[in-house]
Amino acid sequence: MNNQRRDKVIQLIIISLFSITFLQLFNLQILNKKYKVAAETNSIFLKVIYPDRGIIYDKNKKSLLENKVSCDLIVTPSDVKMLDTHLFCDILHISIQEFKKRMNDLIYKNTYVKPSVFEGVLSNEIHAQLLENIYKFNGFSLSQRAVRFYPSNAGAHLLGYLGEVDSIYLRKNKNDGYEMGDYIGVSGLEKQYEKTLMGQKGINRLLRDNKGRLQGKYENGIYDTLPTSGRNIYTGVDIGVQVIAEKLLENKIGSVVAIDPKTGLIIALASSPNFNPNALIGPNRRKAFVSMLYDTSKPLYNRSIKGMYPPGSTFKPLGGLIGLAEHVITPDWGYPCNGNYNGCGDPRNCEHKNVGHANNLVQAIANSCNSYFLQVFRNTLDNNKFSSVLKGYENWATKVREFGLGEYTHVDIPGENKGNIYTSSQYVQDFKTTDWSSCYLLTLGIGQDRMTMTPIQLAKMVTIIANEGYYYDPHFVDDIQNPTPAEQQILKNLKTKHIIHDIPKEDYYPIIEGMYEVTQTGTSSFIKIPGIQYCAKTGTAQNPHGKNHSIFICFAPKDDPKIVVAVVVENAGFGSTWAGPIGSFIMEKYLNDTIATSRMATFNDISNKNLIPDLIYKKMINKDNSQFYKDIQNKNTFYISEAPIDSLKVQIPHIDIKKKVTIKKNEKTKNNSNKSTKSKLNSKGNAKK
Repeated sequence: MNNQRRDKVIQLIIISLFSITFLQLFNLQILNKKYKVAAETNSIFLKVIYPDRGIIYDKNKKSLLENKVSCDLIVTPSDVKMLDTHLFCDILHISIQEFKKRMNDLIYKNTYVKPSVFEGVLSNEIHAQLLENIYKFNGFSLSQRAVRFYPSNAGAHLLGYLGEVDSIYLRKNKNDGYEMGDYIGVSGLEKQYEKTLMGQKGINRLLRDNKGRLQGKYENGIYDTLPTSGRNIYTGVDIGVQVIAEKLLENKIGSVVAIDPKTGLIIALASSPNFNPNALIGPNRRKAFVSMLYDTSKPLYNRSIKGMYPPGSTFKPLGGLIGLAEHVITPDWGYPCNGNYNGCGDPRNCEHKNVGHANNLVQAIANSCNSYFLQVFRNTLDNNKFSSVLKGYENWATKVREFGLGEYTHVDIPGENKGNIYTSSQYVQDFKTTDWSSCYLLTLGIGQDRMTMTPIQLAKMVTIIANEGYYYDPHFVDDIQNPTPAEQQILKNLKTKHIIHDIPKEDYYPIIEGMYEVTQTGTSSFIKIPGIQYCAKTGTAQNPHGKNHSIFICFAPKDDPKIVVAVVVENAGFGSTWAGPIGSFIMEKYLNDTIATSRMATFNDISNKNLIPDLIYKKMINKDNSQFYKDIQNKNTFYISEAPIDSLKVQIPHIDIKKKVTIKKNEKTKNNSNKSTKSKLNSKGNAKK
């Protein structure tokens, strides 16, 4: 009986061992895909097929950018065997040390077994040599991809550019479908609408022999997937106006923003100094990019949405409108200005001294009378319905923000600055008291003091005035190809009408009439547009760091506005001298689709005029930017760009350390200058107190 028990135990153990072995074999061969995948990895090469990114069109369905076929050199480090390194490096024009560095970086970032881009966007010369010799380089292959090309050489700041994703981005966005070597939008519309434009990659599975040579499609391609192109975007941009705006801003520091007031669609958005987006192409892209990055004129900086300026006299129409809404003035209210304002014991000069130039609101706007609008501002703050000047200021600031000043405009490109309208608590902190006089903040009435705003905010303010009390958020995109539900909601939000409820429509009439009179008898009366009546306001914004800024706001036609324009030209003096003519040409081009022959001489004079301050111009790396970019472009065939901002980290090699130190010193000097300016402002406020 004991022997029988032992036999049964032994039989049970043997059956159990066979069962476990069978189940494990079944698991490894049938259920578990790990070893199957490993085996297939050795015999199958996965070739990524990159999709075309979506195209961005202007209002007339002209493409603002296009796709162009390029080729990347791909490497799988684990497959690199018996490589003729000298021949390989000679073809790519790199050193052995550079080759080793790149390989180590790719292995570190993307592992030893995953394909990575060794050299992106090959030039025609290198591509041709690699085609002849690629069979000699085990582990390397050529892969086509579509890259950007800009047919009009314009719109760099609004379109944005692409950059290669890095390991940090991939770790934070594991489920977004990106891999090392992929490109992503990092600024402008390319970034804002990345998920719309990106498309979906395809995969071709190619069979390899035991020596790693490609033998054809695996299983006749039944497992291959096709790429899906990105979807197109349709904007309100007029590329003809955009090109004109950029031409007029050449050799200047400033911005132009043009908006259709009826829809909020942006017609043109230009920032200067500008750069040709096609300059960031091919193997010389790093040289071009580093040059722009360290250029003292900051061509990569989008002043249209980032630059913050005091509006100067262009703020006066809004100041008058608030005065009317608060019933502290009427359209017929006048002020006896003899050339200066003495209401606060600190004389403020006015350009006009002739009697009657501020007899009413229309005349005061036309002649840009400082005294008039300083008193309007004081009347608004000293209004008896408020318990204190502080409360009066808070009411004034609230109304100013309703017109988009000191607030984000929600434009659909990233990086917008907010501008600055101080809160009452900030002034309390500055003045160390709540017992104010309206004289403390006097120059706010003429768009100075601590008030700053971006050019796009100025354009939004003018839009509300031109529309007599309503607006749409400034935006580029009018429609999206086959929009998703989320994109439909975005489009709906962009096309939502906003109304300023607490200002009666009739209060806008004298403001608009005053801005029209500016073009007839006032400060821009010499600027005429053939066949077009327009409304405008000139501005000369004080600049503590140099010559005053020239600012101009306008809309046309007077009775049925179709375009609003805001122009800022830094260090250029009076608003009517430079910004005014530029604004008039933008309106003329948009409404007449041409520039009159009689005005072409003025157009050329303005576009050729160099207004960049000597201190900046002398230190510019590329004084002749246009020629530099042409030289870069002539050497390249394809487009690529690097991304120095936002979520992408870019390694820029060969930067002069001394240059970095110099830049830091300059920034430190600038910060000290800002502190000095702020202390002067504070001491000025204390002196008034």
